[in-house]
Amino acid sequence: MISFRRDRFTWLAYFMLGYYAYLQSAVGPLMLFLRSELDLSYTAGGLHVSTFAAGMIVAGLFTDRLAGRWGRRWTFWGGAAGMAAGAILLTLGRQVVMTVAGTFIMGLFGGALLVTIQAGLSDRHGERRAIALTESNVMAAVCAALAPLCIGGLEQAGLGWRAALWLMVVLGGLLAAGFWRTPIPAARRLTGAPFRAGGHGRLPPTFWAYWLVIVLCVAVEWCLAFWAADFLAGVAGLPKSAASTAVSAFFVAMIAGRVIGSRLARSIPSGKLLVGAVGVAAVGFPLFWLSRLPALNVAGLFVVGLGVANLFPLGMATATGVAASMADTASARVSMGAGLAILTAPLLLGRVADLIGIQDAFGLVVVLLILAGGVALWALRFSARQAPAVI
Repeated sequence: MISFRRDRFTWLAYFMLGYYAYLQSAVGPLMLFLRSELDLSYTAGGLHVSTFAAGMIVAGLFTDRLAGRWGRRWTFWGGAAGMAAGAILLTLGRQVVMTVAGTFIMGLFGGALLVTIQAGLSDRHGERRAIALTESNVMAAVCAALAPLCIGGLEQAGLGWRAALWLMVVLGGLLAAGFWRTPIPAARRLTGAPFRAGGHGRLPPTFWAYWLVIVLCVAVEWCLAFWAADFLAGVAGLPKSAASTAVSAFFVAMIAGRVIGSRLARSIPSGKLLVGAVGVAAVGFPLFWLSRLPALNVAGLFVVGLGVANLFPLGMATATGVAASMADTASARVSMGAGLAILTAPLLLGRVADLIGIQDAFGLVVVLLILAGGVALWALRFSARQAPAVI
């Protein structure tokens, strides 16, 4: 069993990843109300998710350089403040230009915060990074699940959906006040490895293999999160309200899967766990996709969620493990890849569904899982032959 200690920065990183996940996840559920208020089309509503992802991509291209020039403290707290500013602009916007600008700012500054959290945890915990990254994503999953509940609950209570965003902005401010003096870990230099804090130098080929796995896995996660309700209503035959509620099985499984994953990461290398997590998702998906009994569809969705839960944190841990002397750059490129997946995958599946129907369109997820499993297995074997540091 690997010894693991959560210090003050570790808890701060966990809480701030929850802050990020809540605000990111709020964008989708609040569209129901924002589209009604501003009389927006589905396309205009979808622009908000696309611009958030675009902001993540930009952050993934430049955050490592900003951290190298000005330090991680700036990208951490500046990212948190900028994300709050974007959320406030979204709530105050009365024209689509303002609300879209708000989500872009959220994605841009939130992406910088995300990169710094991941790099800081990786450098602080070293070979134990998989534990820290999986535990932090338990917090992220819980907060992501709370976002739609708070939006719906506060709207029903008469406070409005905007109160759900203001609440998290206030909580973020309280976290900043309580943890402001907490040092943010500096970039870590490995013995015998060149130090490249500013993002200069070349990431190893194995990193890019794991980067591709992360992109494929994030694509799977967002295809399911975005379109599972439509599938359960249109194919499994559930009423729309029941289908929407049933998707919570996916998010509950994400929380449970990350709790289990954080325990397993103490004794099993993250590369092997990543391959296993893809396998779990691949076992559950046919049950979700091909069943004709709604209970089995939902059960399959739950099993997929158990596997999908750990794909991003384990992929992140493994990718930064093979590029441990360039944690800022590795984390930034992973954030860029995640943004690309969020930007393209749900739109692609939706377009295919318009052409051939949503059931056949979900065959895209099968392809993504097969590719993710194949690349992850190749990268694991290649890493073993190269005998890198423990990942």
